[in-house]
Amino acid sequence: MNAANDAPFVHDLSPAQLRAWQENSARQAGLSLFFQDAMQDGNPGPELAIIPAGVFTLGNAEAERGFGELAPRHVAIERAFAIGRYCVTADEFQRYADSTGHLWPDHLVRTEARQPVTNVSRLDAAAYLAWLAEQSGHTYRLPSEAEWEYAARAGSASRYCFGDDLGCSEANTGSFQVVGRSVAGWRRFLPFCAPMQQAIDVGLYPANLWGLHDMHGNVWEFTSDLWEGQADPNSPGKTGKWYVTKGGSWFESAWQARSCARKPRWFDELDVNLGFRVVRGI
Repeated sequence: MNAANDAPFVHDLSPAQLRAWQENSARQAGLSLFFQDAMQDGNPGPELAIIPAGVFTLGNAEAERGFGELAPRHVAIERAFAIGRYCVTADEFQRYADSTGHLWPDHLVRTEARQPVTNVSRLDAAAYLAWLAEQSGHTYRLPSEAEWEYAARAGSASRYCFGDDLGCSEANTGSFQVVGRSVAGWRRFLPFCAPMQQAIDVGLYPANLWGLHDMHGNVWEFTSDLWEGQADPNSPGKTGKWYVTKGGSWFESAWQARSCARKPRWFDELDVNLGFRVVRGI
């Protein structure tokens, strides 16, 4: 549904038009704008939001481009899809673990309840997604980098879905010095807000225009895309099976949480600031 040749360039749409386009896509799919699949175990699946097809500008202008960030180009999202409104939570992943006998290594730090599940590898994420598909009868997968950035931007062309600045009322990042605002004298050593220094419950910060929470900060999120080329600015030979992650985290600065920002993570990497979000085909 919603073939790309019928889809708009979303940066040209007003907020009201972007919402209407999303609502129209949900109607065409015969689904609610936000919905959950019923699972065989009697519980609902992750809460999902419909994301309409469209064309957008992926990447970042050269003047602000950091390591590994892509040059701007127009990308067509050819079909509507559904994406998790939140990262997969510890409780949601634990349901899978209880059902399948997934064992956690004793040495790993684990999150709880509605905190995003962390210290899971891409292989763990793939097993969880396969379990969701079996339980629901629908296809679940990781988002591509383009799908993730398109959904995070929600029509915005600014650094963040909220604009060009990011404050502590909008995201959980490691520092909140407002991007683009210089601070003189002794005050430059002080943060604008006290960082949380850990992943916190999903959904505590405002959603973007399409109803997605925590697209900036909290935890980095795996995508399905391989990282191409050099994986470390200080080690030219550092290449291999790295994957693109998006979104920034509680550990890094707000700059790393821009919509265009990206970071390579090893295919089986585990970290306390790394999780994932699901995509469901419609």
